Amino acid sequence: MITKDHIRKLAEGHITGTGIFLVDVRLSSTGRITILIDRPEGVKIEDCAAMSRFISGELGDEGGDYELNVSSPGLDMPLLVPEQFLKNEGRMVDVVTNEGDREKGILMNVTSGGFDLKVDVKQKNREIVSVIRSYNFEDVKSVKVIISFK
Repeated sequence: MITKDHIRKLAEGHITGTGIFLVDVRLSSTGRITILIDRPEGVKIEDCAAMSRFISGELGDEGGDYELNVSSPGLDMPLLVPEQFLKNEGRMVDVVTNEGDREKGILMNVTSGGFDLKVDVKQKNREIVSVIRSYNFEDVKSVKVIISFK
């Protein structure tokens, strides 16, 4: 039987040293395997095709009937791994904490444990002041990049 850990180990072994990083592996009860990969300069379709061929070849008949989908995470997906946070430093993000608080600001200073958020705060005198707030990864429910077409 195919497990999420087995797929994860295969995928991580395939991308070691390539600059590609694994974002997520998902298995559905209907036999759909979804592998999300990315890289700092953006993933190419060739990267997805190579991963798909590799995983299919490794699984062979072991997996039975399954549908394999390899892609980059969509623009609407939250950031899941530290490499995605690093890739998006300097961009505007929407942060939702585990307590349900929400803030929008510029993603900065990403480390292995968390990140800073530069937030513009309106003062009582209506002056806007930039404030830096620090977050640990385990304290946030989701972080999404805000897409702007300006």
